[in-house]
Order: sequence, then structure tokens, then C-alpha cells
Amino acid sequence: MPDRPDVLLEDWLPFETVGAESLRDQSAALKPPLNRIHVWWARRPLTVSRATIVASVLPPYDGLPERFRDRFPTEEKYQAWFLRLLGILGDPVAARKLIQADKAGKIKLTKNPYTHDRAFTVNPAPEDLALMRQILKETWGEERLTVMDPFSGGGSIPFEARRYGFNVVANELNPVACTILEGTLDFPFRFGKKLRAEIKKWGAEWVARSEKRLAPYFPKAAGENVQAYLWARTVACPTTGKPVPLTPNWWLGKDPDVAVKLLVRDDWEVPRFEIRSGADIDFDPTDGTVSYGTGRSPWKGDTIDGKHIKREAQAGRMGHMLYAVALKRSGGFDFRPPTDEDLDAIEKASAELARRRPRWEAEDVIPTEPIGISNYDRGHRLYGMENWADFFNDRQLLSLGTFSEVLAELKPEIQREVGGERARALLTYLAYVLDKAVIYNSVAGRLDPSRGIRSIFDKHNYSIVWSYGEFDAAANLLPWAVDQIADSYRDFVKLAPDADASLNGSGPLLGDLTLRKGSAADLTGVPDTSVHAVVTDPPYYDNVQYAELADFFYVWLKRTAGDLYPEWYGAQLTNKDDEAVANPARFADLGRKKGQLADRDYERKMADAFREAHRVLVDDGVLTVMFTHKKVEAWDTLATALIRSGFTVESSWPVHTESEHSLHQAKKNAAKSTILLACRKRQADGEAVWWEDIQAEVRRTARQTAEELSEAGVSGVDLYVATFGPVLSVISKSWPVLTSEIDEKTGDPLPLRPDTALSLAREEVVSLRKAGLLGGRDVAFDPLTDWTLMAWDAFQAARFPADEARKLALALNLEMEGDLVRHKIVTKKGKDVILAEPKTRRGKSAVNPEADTFDALVDAVHTAMLVYAEDGGAACEAFLKRTGLLRDGAFRSAVEAFVKAVPRVQKEGKFLRPEAAQLEALRAAFFPDIEPPEDPMEEVQAELFA
Repeated sequence: MPDRPDVLLEDWLPFETVGAESLRDQSAALKPPLNRIHVWWARRPLTVSRATIVASVLPPYDGLPERFRDRFPTEEKYQAWFLRLLGILGDPVAARKLIQADKAGKIKLTKNPYTHDRAFTVNPAPEDLALMRQILKETWGEERLTVMDPFSGGGSIPFEARRYGFNVVANELNPVACTILEGTLDFPFRFGKKLRAEIKKWGAEWVARSEKRLAPYFPKAAGENVQAYLWARTVACPTTGKPVPLTPNWWLGKDPDVAVKLLVRDDWEVPRFEIRSGADIDFDPTDGTVSYGTGRSPWKGDTIDGKHIKREAQAGRMGHMLYAVALKRSGGFDFRPPTDEDLDAIEKASAELARRRPRWEAEDVIPTEPIGISNYDRGHRLYGMENWADFFNDRQLLSLGTFSEVLAELKPEIQREVGGERARALLTYLAYVLDKAVIYNSVAGRLDPSRGIRSIFDKHNYSIVWSYGEFDAAANLLPWAVDQIADSYRDFVKLAPDADASLNGSGPLLGDLTLRKGSAADLTGVPDTSVHAVVTDPPYYDNVQYAELADFFYVWLKRTAGDLYPEWYGAQLTNKDDEAVANPARFADLGRKKGQLADRDYERKMADAFREAHRVLVDDGVLTVMFTHKKVEAWDTLATALIRSGFTVESSWPVHTESEHSLHQAKKNAAKSTILLACRKRQADGEAVWWEDIQAEVRRTARQTAEELSEAGVSGVDLYVATFGPVLSVISKSWPVLTSEIDEKTGDPLPLRPDTALSLAREEVVSLRKAGLLGGRDVAFDPLTDWTLMAWDAFQAARFPADEARKLALALNLEMEGDLVRHKIVTKKGKDVILAEPKTRRGKSAVNPEADTFDALVDAVHTAMLVYAEDGGAACEAFLKRTGLLRDGAFRSAVEAFVKAVPRVQKEGKFLRPEAAQLEALRAAFFPDIEPPEDPMEEVQAELFA
């Protein structure tokens, strides 16, 4: 094999273009079929996955074999071909900017700014794949390379590797994910489009038999199409003993206004409900009966203590009360109160469940397993939910148990008629159908008036929901779920090359598939030096507790697919002990040490996984790790595992994969970018170097990276995180790196922990960003002002993790409690902090309109903002003149820095943050020479209207 040059990912990646195109994967209505066919958490977009795979094996232009130079006479032509190979056509960056401008109310788009189909929908052209294989053969010595993902999860990486014709090794520990991977990586490529017709056929038979059995429990008037039944959890009123329906508000819809009016009378035993709309709403629907866990009785107005509610729930005395029925109509919903017939049907359903339940439990039809260890106890155990059946009310459980029972009856018929592997594939997709039904028909699914019932996994946890929606399981739930899976399969086949040309799975574009269930720390069976590229999106520290969440599906799949995959579903619940996540619940019995032990456990498992990746990689192979986490601890743990497993970090790229204007991003500090780390096997450890000897190089690298990425538009948390890869490259290539700290047991110097270098990188970014806010000027502010500026600049949100606030404080020699909290810069909220608005900081030692001097410039700026907002421009001018701030250069510089640091995100021409509006008013009135931040849309608008 000839000497192989560097890979493209080490030299060049159009990260802005790949990021802009990846954001198109997130469209709610047009998500990829992987995202629609079954829930799995934190899937990477297909576009960034395919870009990462291809860039991890193709050479850069300088390493392109000579005979291909006629085809690509310039580097620009080679790079353009790379983008075409990815399916990225047109200019998604410019299109994204136009969409942002439209959302901000700056322009009005009249047509779709994207000129081409979404990249992931484009199958690579056969001639481009043939050319890619020729290039790979001359650079690697082999035409068909092997790509492995040891943490395959929802399958984005191995799915894209299959589409590009690589041999694929997909490893995954969790049986739920393994079952998803069968329907993602194997069956669509093997059985083609005809299998969809069989899903529809047998799904229809399943629907018909189930509807016949369930119809008596879902009565409806002639012509009614019931979309949802709306329920509230109940507890007894402490004074009267009568049921209290618990709901945070009584709104049913806002366009038009529709609400439920709760009615009680002393001579009634239960509440009654009326539906009011428009001008007939003569009450405040926001005045619910529960808020932050504390209830209020409508019978006597008593407060119902949250502890009392939990005790009642844990004692099995929390009930459920139907209060409205949603009827589907064109363009939305109509609502009516429950009828006597509705209530009678509910009683019949409860009685029927009680009759069937002993047999169902004996025959293992419904999930009665205990929930097991969990980091999500606030979502279930506190409210008496101890086993998986508790996630459903009586009628929901009756419906889902009926679905499960009927599917079991159909299985032998399907196996006889369809037969073999095709029957296993068909039954796997029907098992997905039931999983789709259970997530949309539980006591944790709220009704969204604009979309219908939301999934229990709207968030990555089991949140308690006071009022919830129930599907009409007789007529609507199962047909809808069948259509969802059938349509997802159809779209899979469109993305699977030559699926119908070769039913044995060996089409001309397809490589071999190895799907294995097991720990990434033990890849037994994968030969040494047999994999050319390991591309993986590993678990992100404590970000998602996959196994705990997957248990929700596992207990149903065990009943619907357990006989199809008996080696995967033998245990009571999923394997938490071997899962590579930081899981404090596993160490709950050890008290305060649980978090520390969870961190060590995660680091050990990741190191074992990377050592196995090191073993199976060819000597010149590439390990590419996708990682996105804002906690330094997470990066420290990942880096330690990588370096000690024998890898060096060669390059790092930030790819923007999260929408910056989503509600999630607007309300919460979250990293928007996925960081791609390209790693190589370290040939051998050299002589040890001292940390003090490479500190200057680390600082220089961090600052240079931050400067380059700032110019490319990377900002906020992403700018800090994006410097971590290059800094890790410095220390991994210098390894081992020793510190002046001594191991008390051995007397030897302790090795460097990566977080020491990452903290240094953070300091460099702070220095750079502050200078950037002031046009390069070096102006000395006090530490409180510096911290507040950097917090806004970095996190771009008022709320972010307290631990990140603490680390930023350390970089500025401040303390969380003694400085930030005491001075009212932040308030604590659970594990987060919230930046205080000027009006909430009012006090003698902080924001004080009567003061003549201020200890911190942030106090002076906030006071001026408050005076202007409350008393107007004339009062503010008088304040600024009296205090001398109007002519104070440092104050002016502080205003300039805050104007540029506080996010100026607008919607329909209005600032979303009140601080941004107040600062803009202050700037315009008294410092008009301060230039607000450049509008990133100006250049695009100029082109648009030219």
C-alpha cells in the first residue's frame, strides 16, 4: 500500500456550509425518516454525518494522486466536487441568512431561498461514487473501505456510510437501539419498496381487529372525529374530600380563544365543565388549580400543599378526570365537555381492564416491570409511578394491551404467509407501530392545539404532566401509527441505493453490514487493524441517560419483538452497568460521592472504548469523534480518555447544527455546534514535557483559533468550545505532559489533566472577546462588569448552568456566592443561574437612582437603563449629568460593550430581550456615535434588492 496522505478533515472542511445545510435536516415537517420511524435521543443530522465520513477518508487536494489532477485542475474544483458528492448544491449559507432576516422582520421572503433539495435527500450519483472509490483505491490501497461506529445509537453515521457504499460495522449496546438499527441499516436496503405494501396490509388487519374490540369504550356522536380526550390528574380536597382536577391553566386554544370553565356547587360531588370561547370567556383561564406543585381547591379555595399531593399520589390515591373532548376539523379543533356516555365508557373500560389484567399479567401482555434506577424520579416516583404500566390510565392501558394482544395473534399468520427474514422485517416495523402508539398515548402527553397530542419525549426526560391528552384508540391511534411507520419506510427506500435492484443486499453500491450488539469497550470479533475509519458520536457525559429512557420502549418491545431477537431481550430492563454515560443514579447509595464516581466511571468506559477503537483501526486509520458539550468537565473526561488510549487530536471543526432562534436556544444556553475531532494513533510516547514549557503554545493556539473562528462568525459558547480541539491537539502531541503537583503515594509528578489547558483557553477567549466588544481597545473595567459582559457574550442567554458561571468567575478572580449572588448579578435557580434585569437589582449597593457613585460600572449602566425605562429620557439625562457619567469615558465604553454583548435578537422588529431594548434606547439618546453591532443581513439584503 502506498504512503497515504492526510485526510481532507485534517486540512479543510467547509464547516459554515455543512452547518447551514445540516440545519435543514431539523425541519419539523420534513425530518429524515430516521428521526420519524422511532424515537432515539440526540441523533446527529444526516448531512453532518455524511460530510464527516467522506472527509475522514478522502485526501486533501495536496494529497490527490497525480492522475486525478486532469479532472480537478484546481483546488476549488475539487472542493466543489466534494460538496456535490455530499448533495450540497446552491448556497445554503446565504439562504439561511435570508431566513434569519425574514424571522427578524427585516425582509419579507416571497419564495423559498433554497435553490436545491436538502442534501440528505440526494443520493450520491453513481459516477461520483465510482470516482470516489478510484481515489480511495489509490490513496488507501483498497476500493471498499470499512467504517465503524462503536456507539451507533439511532444510526445516522452507519446509515450514511451504507449509502456511500462502505463496509459498515455498527456496534450498539442498547437492545432498543439495535432493534431500530435493523429497520434502519438492513431491511430498507434488502427488501425495497414492496415491503411497504405489506406493512400497510397487515397494519390494516391489525387496525380492524383492534377497533372491533375497543369501539365500545370510545363512543361518539354521529359525524364526530374525536382527536383527543383531555384529562387532569386529581387529588381529594383536604376539606371536602371531593376530587380536585389539577391543571396549570384552562386554555384549550388561543386562535381563536377557547377555554374550559370549571364549575362547582356544594351539593355536587364532582366538578362539571363548560367550554367557553371568545367574548363568552368571563373568567381568567390562566388561573389553574396547580402551580409549581402546589394545588388549590375550587371547592373551598384551600391551598393543597405539594407534599400532600405527593403523599396522596404515592399512596395510590391520585385519580384522573376527563374535562374536555377535542374534535378534529379542517384547520384545527372544536371542543365539547364530556357527556354521560363518555363517562360511562370510561367506567366500562376500567372494569374491563380489571377483568383482563390478571390474565394479561400472567401472559405477559402489559409491562408491569418496576421502573428501576432513574435520574428522572421527579417525573414519576414522587407521584406514585413505580412500574411501567403506571404511565397509562386505565383506558390507555386497555387499548395498548389490546394492540399488543392482537399483534401476538397476527404473528403466526404473518410468519406463515410472508415467511422467513421478510416476516421478521415486517414484524419489526409493526413493533415500531406500537412504540409510536405508546409515546403518544400516555399520561405524559399534553395536547398542543396547533399540532395535536405531543410525545412523552418532547424533552429528554419523564416530566410530570398535570393535564394530558388521550388518543381515540379505537378509531384514530393505530391507523395513524401504521401510516407513520409505512411512510417513514417509504422514505427510507428512497434514500437506500438499489434497494429494489438486489433483494439479497449485495447491490452494486452496497458494502457489507455487520450489526453487533455489545459494549464499545469490548469489540471482540472485530479483527485487529481491520477498520479504516472509526466515526462516532459518543454519549455526551451526563447529557442523556439513554438506557433509562429506552426502558420505556424496552418493556413493550420485549413483548412485541422479543421473540424476533431473543438474545437481546432476555433481561428485565436495559443494561445500565455497561453504558458509557455519567450516571449518578447508579451510585445513589454512596451519597455525595455519587457524582464524582459517575464521572470516573464514564471516563474509564470511554477510555476502554477508545482503546478498542485503537486496536481495530489500521495503523494509518482515522478516529473522528463528534462531540458537543458546554461543560469543561465533559471535555476534560473525553480528552483524558482519548489521549490515554493512544490518540492525538489532529484537527477540530465546529459545525453549526442547532437553530439559534428556536425557543430552546432563546431560553437556554446551549451549544449550537457539533465539534468534529479528527484523531490519529500516536506512534509512541516521547520524552515527558513539563506543563510550564507548553503553556505559551497553548495560549497562542487558543487565541489564534478564536480569532480565526470569530472572523468566520463563530460566537458565544461555541467560540469557547471550538478552541478546545486545537488546545487538545497541542497537549496530545506533546504527551506525556507532567505538572509540578506530586502524587502523594508514589512521589512522582502528576500528569496534566486536560481541563487545566482548557481553562487557559477560556482565559484567552475572554481577553479576545472583551477587546472585540471595544473595537480592539484595551479598557480596564472592574471584575463584576467584565463577568457580566462575558456572560452575555458567551452564553447569549439570561439563563445558563451555575457551574459555567462559576468557571467564568474563576477566570476573573471572582466567587459565585461572595460576589455574583451577593451583588445581585445573578440569582440561582436549581442548577442554573439567571442574569438579573436592572429592575430586579434595585438596592443601595447595586442599582440605585439616588446614588452619586458606583462601585461597579455594571451598576451604573443598569441604573441608567432603569431610569430611562421608568422615568424617560429627561430624567435619565439629569441622572447622568449629576453623577458625571455622561462625560465618563469608562462608562461610555461600558455602554458600548453591553450594546454589543447583549443579544439583539429581534422578532417582527422587536427585541426579544428587554435589556437589548433598554440599551438601544440609552445608546440612541446619549451615545449615538456608538455603532451597534453590524447586521449580518445587510450584505444579503443589498444583494437581494440590487
